[in-house]
Amino acid sequence: MPLKKNSYFWIVAVASLILDHLTKFWVVQHFELGETLPVLPDVFHLTFVTNTGAAFSLFRNGGVFWLRWLSLLVSLGLMAMAWFGPRFNRWEQVGYGLILGGALGNGIDRFISGYVVDFLDFRLIHFPVFNLADVSINIGIWCLIIATFRIKT
Repeated sequence: MPLKKNSYFWIVAVASLILDHLTKFWVVQHFELGETLPVLPDVFHLTFVTNTGAAFSLFRNGGVFWLRWLSLLVSLGLMAMAWFGPRFNRWEQVGYGLILGGALGNGIDRFISGYVVDFLDFRLIHFPVFNLADVSINIGIWCLIIATFRIKT
């Protein structure tokens, strides 16, 4: 059964998507647009902003149209790989699952709202505000890098 073959992939993808959307929902319900809450003043804040661009506000000027389709294509491609492709090792399953969860999380937002909700604001390093979908994608990439360099046993 295809779901069983790469079960960690599906579990991680669904968990990542749910966690992303729950946190975005919480922010939208408890913050006004632009409102910020210092968790560690001048280091880390929760700041509600919207982003029509890619991760970390890249392509924010006009990127929403093609980004929604890119998110959909990446998501469909990852699901096809897990369904029809080989059994991935655990690092690959977690990595691809996190990337799928993040792509779906931001992709759904782009299709429904035309933007994504960002709220993780690291001010100490003046980093663009981002969300858990962005975190998932980046951790997923690191998992795939680890999988690439792992010694096969």
